[in-house]
Amino acid sequence: MITLKNVTLRRSAKVLLDDASVTLNPGEKVGLVGRNGAGKSSLFALLSGTLHEDGGDYAIPPQWRMGQVAQEMPETDQSATDFVLEGDTTLLAAQTEVLAAEATDDYDRMAHAYMQLQDAGAHDAPARAQSLIQGLGFKTTELDNPVNSFSGGWRMRLQLARALMCPSDLLLLDEPTNHLDLDALVWLEAWLKRYEGTLIVISHDREFLDAVTDVTLHIDAGKLARYGGNYSKFEDMRAEQMQQQQAAFSRQQDKIAHLQKFIDRFKAKATKAKQAQSRVKALERMERIAPMLA
Repeated sequence: MITLKNVTLRRSAKVLLDDASVTLNPGEKVGLVGRNGAGKSSLFALLSGTLHEDGGDYAIPPQWRMGQVAQEMPETDQSATDFVLEGDTTLLAAQTEVLAAEATDDYDRMAHAYMQLQDAGAHDAPARAQSLIQGLGFKTTELDNPVNSFSGGWRMRLQLARALMCPSDLLLLDEPTNHLDLDALVWLEAWLKRYEGTLIVISHDREFLDAVTDVTLHIDAGKLARYGGNYSKFEDMRAEQMQQQQAAFSRQQDKIAHLQKFIDRFKAKATKAKQAQSRVKALERMERIAPMLA
């Protein structure tokens, strides 16, 4: 599982997480939501290891393999199929080991390398890569076209296919639907529903989040709040929480006004000074409820 315990995360002077805690369980499909600038991408950077916590404890199983869409535009003459194939890091490592083993006279090493290559699924890897590419909207006639021959949006689809090709226990997707048409979007939803690892996705497409997530993680004011359910359920629970907090705030404001009125009225009267002072102390001790900001 992924655990954050009292984590503080900063970028320059800005505090993005402030004593934040949450636990995410293996196999959960999590929608990460929050306002622009709240720290969603920075949390992804923490999860992927490109940022480190400034305080608290963050833990992820060390054996977990991670898949993530590269954000840069690919510039290569590789074919679409070969480009996506290279996303399979396990296969790539096995192929590299086979070449290294073949350069030696160590037949045990070669036998082991060939076994690893078979276990990595080398026999059907091109077919798996092409299935991903076609699922994301490419034509059969385009499978061997150079990556550079496609427009920017289509190249980013290839980056997505490459990330899906990577065997992973944790998959991080940041706005994966941006360059997709409806058919590709429906295909991606179905693929993610079958995905057996832990998924964390950032998206402004609430229908997509409703379709693929079963947990919502809300980042707000430096804190992380976990909600069971998809985005629509999160909105319902969040609205109810906001109503309850606003009602509690209003009740407290009424109580504060009542106490302050008594203090202002009787603080100068000797016969009531003790009661007035006790109310002053009650106000000082009161844990203030914040108003609910929209």
